[in-house]
Amino acid sequence: MPSLSRFLRVQAAPVWSGGAMPRKGKAAAKGPAEPGAAAGPVVAAGGGSVRVAVRAKPGARCSAVTDVTTEAVGVAIAAPPSEGEANAELCRYLSKVLEVKKSDVTLEKGGKSRDKVVKILVSATPDEILEKLKKEASS
Repeated sequence: MPSLSRFLRVQAAPVWSGGAMPRKGKAAAKGPAEPGAAAGPVVAAGGGSVRVAVRAKPGARCSAVTDVTTEAVGVAIAAPPSEGEANAELCRYLSKVLEVKKSDVTLEKGGKSRDKVVKILVSATPDEILEKLKKEASS
């Protein structure tokens, strides 16, 4: 007849000794959609347009590109964050910096957030737009 201690050893679950368990869902699928996709705040979108990830900083004295990081382009906006005033000023300012028509710059995501995605409806490469933004940030 088997002893009780042997029975408990067989039934006990193995103990997890390593760090955190891998996450399931959206967090596991994060990253570029394609292995060759360009990483950075400015990426090409379909139809000859370009998307720019923006970190908005409303309520500044004057509109300016503050920094360009791998995640987003920091833009100080000279408008309060109420009733879409900052969003309109952001599109107006980016059209001036990128030397395109105001109607070619549209807010795609982030109407009520500081993290926004702006779509530039002009046939320019992401590198050209990124270069203009970096030039404005350094001046």
